[in-house]
Amino acid sequence: MAYVLKEAAQKSARLASLAQQCRLFHASPASSAAAQKVLMSRMEQNYIDYDKMESKLNVVKNRLGRPLTLSEKIVYSHLEDPKNQDIKRGESYLRLRPDRVAMQDATAQMAMLQFISSGLPKVAVPSTIHCDHLIEAQVGGEKDLSRAKDLNKEVYDFLASAGAKYGVGFWKPGSGIIHQIVLENYAFPGVLLIGTDSHTPNGGGLGGVCIGVGGADAVDVMADIPWELKCPKVIGVKLTGKLSGWTSPKDVILKVAGILTVKGGTGAIVEYFGPGVDSISCTGMGTICNMGAEIGATTSVFPYNHRMQDYLKATTRADIADLANNYKGILTADPNAQYDQVIEIDLDKLEPHVNGPFTPDLAHPVSQLGKIAQEKGWPAEIKVGLIGSCTNSSYEDMSRSASIAKQALKHGLKSKAAFTITPGSEQIRATIERDGQAAALRDIGGVVLANACGPCIGQWDRKDVKKGEKNTIVTSYNRNFTGRNDANPATHAFVTSPELVTAMAIAGDLGFDPRRDELKGADGTKFKLESPYGDELPSKGFDPGQDTYQPPPSDGSSLKVHVSPDSQRLQLLSPFDKWDGKDLTDMVILIKAKGKCTTDHISAAGQWLKYRGHLDNISNNLLIGAVNAENGEINKVKHQITGEYDGVPDTARKYKAEKIPWVVIGDENYGEGSSREHAALEPRHLGGRAIIVKSFARIHETNLKKQGLLPLTFSNPSDYDKIQPSDRISLLGLADLAPGKPVQCEVKHKDGSVDKIELKQTMNEGQIEWFKAGSALNRMAELKK
Repeated sequence: MAYVLKEAAQKSARLASLAQQCRLFHASPASSAAAQKVLMSRMEQNYIDYDKMESKLNVVKNRLGRPLTLSEKIVYSHLEDPKNQDIKRGESYLRLRPDRVAMQDATAQMAMLQFISSGLPKVAVPSTIHCDHLIEAQVGGEKDLSRAKDLNKEVYDFLASAGAKYGVGFWKPGSGIIHQIVLENYAFPGVLLIGTDSHTPNGGGLGGVCIGVGGADAVDVMADIPWELKCPKVIGVKLTGKLSGWTSPKDVILKVAGILTVKGGTGAIVEYFGPGVDSISCTGMGTICNMGAEIGATTSVFPYNHRMQDYLKATTRADIADLANNYKGILTADPNAQYDQVIEIDLDKLEPHVNGPFTPDLAHPVSQLGKIAQEKGWPAEIKVGLIGSCTNSSYEDMSRSASIAKQALKHGLKSKAAFTITPGSEQIRATIERDGQAAALRDIGGVVLANACGPCIGQWDRKDVKKGEKNTIVTSYNRNFTGRNDANPATHAFVTSPELVTAMAIAGDLGFDPRRDELKGADGTKFKLESPYGDELPSKGFDPGQDTYQPPPSDGSSLKVHVSPDSQRLQLLSPFDKWDGKDLTDMVILIKAKGKCTTDHISAAGQWLKYRGHLDNISNNLLIGAVNAENGEINKVKHQITGEYDGVPDTARKYKAEKIPWVVIGDENYGEGSSREHAALEPRHLGGRAIIVKSFARIHETNLKKQGLLPLTFSNPSDYDKIQPSDRISLLGLADLAPGKPVQCEVKHKDGSVDKIELKQTMNEGQIEWFKAGSALNRMAELKK
């Protein structure tokens, strides 16, 4: 309460300030749509140019001679050279000019360090940094935020000063989660935005193509270099019927994840269409697009409609809505547009879902979950319910959850499970404090955490269970890999909608279906929860809360960015070594990874987040979560020269010191999950040369290419079984490396026998130059000379 009262004096001034910004920045409507000048964001002086997009699109449409999907329209209208660009879905590499870049603080450190290494004076496109990843959930919002500001001062000061010097906007800790801030301030229909976080697709809920990338991709765009993307295929999801009752937008993507699995969307944009779209709020569409990252999709997008218009107006961007209304032709798909695959979902028949544990594509209708859990031996007691995160922290989400909490309170009940609430932004926090949702959620025993990622990314100082203790948590998050939330591999994490999390936390039972099951009130009376309800947008408008944005000065060239040589958090980068022009022969295998190997397994988050700006220190977590196929253990591999067993990073360091090159062998969908480029930087830093797997996740494969590693896949996936951890690997004919040309590999076994296998690679000519130069950054430096 003190926190709320403390802000009261600031609010009128803040609202007045926003109004003044709008008066200063927003141009008056012109007599025609074409003449209008509308800002992309009130924070900056950069304008939306739908006419330019339309012009490029007309060139492409004339060339292709066919109807286009919405995602094609947005992507192709950002081509650098629409007249000459080769355009074949799933084959061509497109050269694109994104409108803007967004970076969260954990990935921004390395991105800005790389940008500093480029020697350029200022970013070429609008860019922002968002401080959301380094705040650990312990006791509650205000105290946790204060602690984070103290612990991470060096990093925050670096990011703020680097942003000021190089022209990047800086959202201070406490602002909120990057994707919610982008939706509130920067996303707009038709935007092409890249972000250094895998859940950047959240902006598709506002009709943009928003794509998660590694930091090196962000550096390219900020350095005014065309950004490359393999021309995506397009998966259409046709929605019919209407959402109602307990079924929520989250259930759409939970259902889609169950259909497509964690790699079914790889190389494709998922595009939603059909009459059911209009029954979903703008923020609900954002939820669906956000979690589309869990199916491996390049991104997801919805067509511009009145729900987006309402959200733009509610977030003081009515002028963007007015402009978009005049350009609906480029913001919706053409009639008869062709999709590579079509999935149809009837929202009238869609049941609430709960997905998990240990993978976000293990989908269960809530009516069946209790029975399945009993059969599988999953703990039925829910220890903690957690709502919020970048996926589900909108005003509507919090309102629907609060409506469930109020019903429980009316019957004298509180949550049986521990319960946490993570507001997505300062604006959401301030508004739900004003309108009472936060109070209702606190009254059932909830703890409101800081406006940050928190437990969703493992920033959770959990105390109620010991590591290794089998338990169940239910969240409204997007990802539930082993140990993801609390570093406990025995935690069974399930993902669902926030309203269902709230109901299940009150019941304390994983098998609870609120449509079927009753609760017992404090007086012993049994009752059923009514369906959740809540306003899509606040009737009194959003309360912006505290001002947490630092705009860059018009000229920051004289400013200094200091990185101490003794820092344990930040480290200036040195160029990686250049390829010597020779084949890579007799390389040892650092680890043959078995089964799921996500970026969490390759470069863990949680306690390691503090080293994201220090490549050598964070490399001490390299592959510590991967399962060694040799012995079924994690972080225990054999040094193939000495025969000694040690941790994976320790062994890699020894190989590097001994100048012994090494490779990693991996399974399917290697590198799924987060966009973190540290999972590519670390193996490169510690002497790795190639990663050879059955298949890659899109972002990770690109990140490996950027850092000068060879990402290779078995032409015959069964060849994975031929390789033993003691083998020596030789990659031959590298001097003739060319797009589409397989790499010949010799596998020398311990008994002297040799298997010759073929490896596929997807590098284009420019990416081959990255390999030869040692990295994309090295190649950039070469071209500047």
